[in-house]
Amino acid sequence: MRIVIVGGVAGGMSCAARARRLDEQAEIIVLERGEHVSFANCGLPYHVGGEVPRSASLLVQTPQTLREALDLDVRVHHDVTGVDAQGKTVTVQTPDGEQVIAYDKLVLSPGAKAFVPPLPGIDTPRALTLRTVDDAVAMKAVVDEGAKRAVVLGGGFIGLEAAESLAVRGLEVSVVELAPHILGPLETESASIVADELRRAGVHIYEGVAAERVERGEQHDTVVLADGTEIAADLIVLSVGVRPDTQVFEQAGVACERGAMITDEHGRTNLADVWAVGDAVLSTDAVTGARRPVALAGPASRAGRAVADDIVTPGRARPIPTALGTAIVRVGSQAAGMTGANRAGLDAAGIEYHTIHLHPYSHVSWFPGAEEVHLIVHFAKADGRILGGQAVGRDGADKRVDVLATAIRARMRIDELIDLDLAYAPPFGAAKDAITMAGMIGENVLDGTLRLWYAQDVDEVMRDALVLDVRRDDEWETGHLPGALHIPHTELRGRIDEVTAAAAGRPVRIMCQSGVRSYIAHRVLAQAGFDTASLSGGMITLRQALGARAEELLV
Repeated sequence: MRIVIVGGVAGGMSCAARARRLDEQAEIIVLERGEHVSFANCGLPYHVGGEVPRSASLLVQTPQTLREALDLDVRVHHDVTGVDAQGKTVTVQTPDGEQVIAYDKLVLSPGAKAFVPPLPGIDTPRALTLRTVDDAVAMKAVVDEGAKRAVVLGGGFIGLEAAESLAVRGLEVSVVELAPHILGPLETESASIVADELRRAGVHIYEGVAAERVERGEQHDTVVLADGTEIAADLIVLSVGVRPDTQVFEQAGVACERGAMITDEHGRTNLADVWAVGDAVLSTDAVTGARRPVALAGPASRAGRAVADDIVTPGRARPIPTALGTAIVRVGSQAAGMTGANRAGLDAAGIEYHTIHLHPYSHVSWFPGAEEVHLIVHFAKADGRILGGQAVGRDGADKRVDVLATAIRARMRIDELIDLDLAYAPPFGAAKDAITMAGMIGENVLDGTLRLWYAQDVDEVMRDALVLDVRRDDEWETGHLPGALHIPHTELRGRIDEVTAAAAGRPVRIMCQSGVRSYIAHRVLAQAGFDTASLSGGMITLRQALGARAEELLV
């Protein structure tokens, strides 16, 4: 059996390696358009920034090592330009001219290509993408040669990693993001933490505005934004997204949707003996059912393995799991992770849900090095099933996101997080871990012990309800909502008459710094007969959600 795999890196090479382990007799040919068949895409920005000094460190395998270890026939600089599904051949442009290669089984793993926005002047040589090792080498050379100012178009994962790396190299960096905030999959309150971290590193952020054109100059280029802002640039990083690289295969008859190849649960396309994996394949969201490509190495690698199983041991292969989109990014000293659905995805899918915010420490507060972990969890109103989560912090965000990803895959309810037996020692966590606390808060919301209000509703709350601030006096003085009644939570039981008088029949909406003390106050007032709710995440979340507006609003 001859298995031909088009494209390497995560999906293609995972498939090739697994196929070899299952079938020592198969002839396995990998056709790679570029020079490198197995490299660490996610490490590219860190080479530009110097954390990974040698580009060779990014090369996971080479054709020679793959031949020696797995007897794979890996052919670089082989660009597939056509597929004949009836004749079971592929046409390939090679350094020695055009070739036609026959196959018994064909696996397509072409990946995605960087999207170049159709802006006037974007063809300047100072505008570079960051998708391959060669891209990273070229960008690092520009920096090494003395570039002083960089403009990053796009505030996604790669864009922010590039921005951070360039700032570390001493460049003046600007990030331009068309969406309302950077890192679009993050909730606003999570993204604001990352934005603040970038600003502390000296990075300029332009959110909610488009780049309109690039004006080329002799000494530098100028990026002109839609609002008239002009930003000088010695380097322009194009990081506005990727598009599935599927044109050749769509022309050959592979069914596609919005450019992404459609497959079944085993990676099979509509063409006989043709499978597809990776960034160029349409994935189904595990929570919302939305269909879109997921450009992440983990899902691609797992899909490649599953496809090899389906080819070599048909009938025994496990289905390719639907995508959760679990991801994490480091920006400065902060890490921001996410898994499952966000509010926008849940709203679009018409799923009713609760959201909780909490700000526990990465480990017990009394042990040195404790840092806040800003955690958001969404769960279904109907049955409490966990739908999505995000964590941002200097320490511990990664493991909380991983636990939530596992819980979503297991279809756990929010209250079942209470029962997880998580590792505890003072340097690593707490007896009530952040995940445990999320479960407890979620259970309280589900059973009605806790009722929440949200920072996004602050204008409506200030108009229609009494805001009761139960923080300490010194916290109150750092900023509070106008018209709020201030009673520290330790004094509330003796001052309920004041709440009754101030409320004058209106609902009472309580807030504190993080949501813990306002929950206590909520229980006091709820049992005294008040219509009451606690601000999810407290003042910390309010400031994160409102951003610059918080400073205008608070007195």
